[in-house]
Amino acid sequence: MNTILVTGGAGNIGSSLVALLAKEPDTHVVIVDNLQTGFESHIPQLSNVSFVQANVNDYDAIEAVFDKFDINYVFHLAAVVGVERTLAHPIQVLQDIEGIKNILSLSKDSSVKRVFYSSSSEVYGEPFEVPQHESTTPLNSRLPYAIVKNVGESFFKSYQQEFGLNYTIFRFFNTYGPHQSDDFVVPRFLHAAKENLPIKINGDGQQTRSFCYINDTVSTCVNAYKNNLYVNDVLNVGNADEMTILDLAKRIISFANSKSEIIHLPALPEGDMKRRCPDNTKMKVVLGRELIRLEEGLKLMS
Repeated sequence: MNTILVTGGAGNIGSSLVALLAKEPDTHVVIVDNLQTGFESHIPQLSNVSFVQANVNDYDAIEAVFDKFDINYVFHLAAVVGVERTLAHPIQVLQDIEGIKNILSLSKDSSVKRVFYSSSSEVYGEPFEVPQHESTTPLNSRLPYAIVKNVGESFFKSYQQEFGLNYTIFRFFNTYGPHQSDDFVVPRFLHAAKENLPIKINGDGQQTRSFCYINDTVSTCVNAYKNNLYVNDVLNVGNADEMTILDLAKRIISFANSKSEIIHLPALPEGDMKRRCPDNTKMKVVLGRELIRLEEGLKLMS
C-alpha cells in the first residue's frame, strides 16, 4: 500500500490530482488543506481518500499527519494563489516558506521516497526568452509569490544534496478546469460570456499566456510519479499554445455565442507579465499524447 500526502488537495489542481491518484491500485491518498481557497466539496468521496483540515505552515499540525499515516510520497501543492490575492497579502505569501520547510523536514525523517513540489511559471518573471525552458531560461522573479516558489526550489535541491531526499519540481503554467474559481481568467471570462456580461481586461490585453486544461496537468504529474520520471529535475507543465488575453476573450465569446463586450480596465500595477509560454517538450514525453486545445477544454468545463 502506497500512502500519498497531497497538501492543498481541495484546490483546483489538488482535487483533480487526488481523484486521479486514488484510481491507482493499493493507494491511500491523504489530503491536508486549510480550505482558505480550496473547497471540501471538491474532494473525492472515496474510501481510500482521507481529509485533514490543517495549515501546512503549522509544524505541529503537519507532524501529527506524518505520525498518523505512513507516508511514502508527497505532492506539496498548498500555497496562497491568485495574482491579486498574493499582491494584497505578501506576508501571508512569505509564510508559505514555513510549509515548504515543514514538509521537507518531516519527509527526510520518515519513509517518504520522493516529494513533488508545485512551483510556478512565475519564477521566470519577465521572460528573457520565449518559450521558457527549464534549463536555459534565467529565473527573473521579483514578486513575493514568485520569490517563494524560487526559494522553495532551492530548498528541495538542497535537501536532496544534503539528505538524499528525492524530488520533482513542477513549474505550473496557467491551468484551468471546472473546480477553478473566478479569481482566475478562464472561468471569469467564461462565466461572463455565458451571461452576456462585459468581459473586463486589465490593460490593452496584449499580454500573452497559454492555458492548460486540468486533465493534462494532473495526468503529467501522475505519469511522472508512476513511471519514476524526472527524479531530481524540473518539469514545465503547461500548454504551448500562446495567445493574448484579448484573443482569449474573443475566443471565449465566440465559443459561448455571446454578446459580451470587452472592457479595458487600467493595467495592474505589477505582476502581469508581458509574455508567458512554456517549452513543454519534456511534458509531452511524460504525457504521451497531444494536449487538449482551448475550445475542447471549454466544452469539458461547460
